[in-house]
Amino acid sequence: MKIEIIKGDITKIHADAIVNAANTSLLGGGGVDGAIHRAGGPQILEECRTIRNRQGKCSTGEAVVTTAGNLPAKYVIHTVGPVWNEDEEKCLQLLSECYNNSLKLAESLGVKTISFS
Repeated sequence: MKIEIIKGDITKIHADAIVNAANTSLLGGGGVDGAIHRAGGPQILEECRTIRNRQGKCSTGEAVVTTAGNLPAKYVIHTVGPVWNEDEEKCLQLLSECYNNSLKLAESLGVKTISFS
């Protein structure tokens, strides 16, 4: 396994999948989430709405996938990280679940290259 660290704009990374630091609504927001939705175009938002209509909000630690719209990737894996608080052990567990669930989903899709923000 090759791991490479790249400093740059995740919306310009050529990879099979990029991982979005999503919020529970999956409907875009600020930061990385907003940048991915803006650069990817309306297709990502529409697919997120379809997911929400089917399953409801995305829980912390879980991951879902959409196509990448206008991004130079095949997929966007949306995962919801914890809001950090005094329960550091729980937050670390939830963050670990974000990575594990994102990687499991990527593997199920045959992803060979993945970019995390």
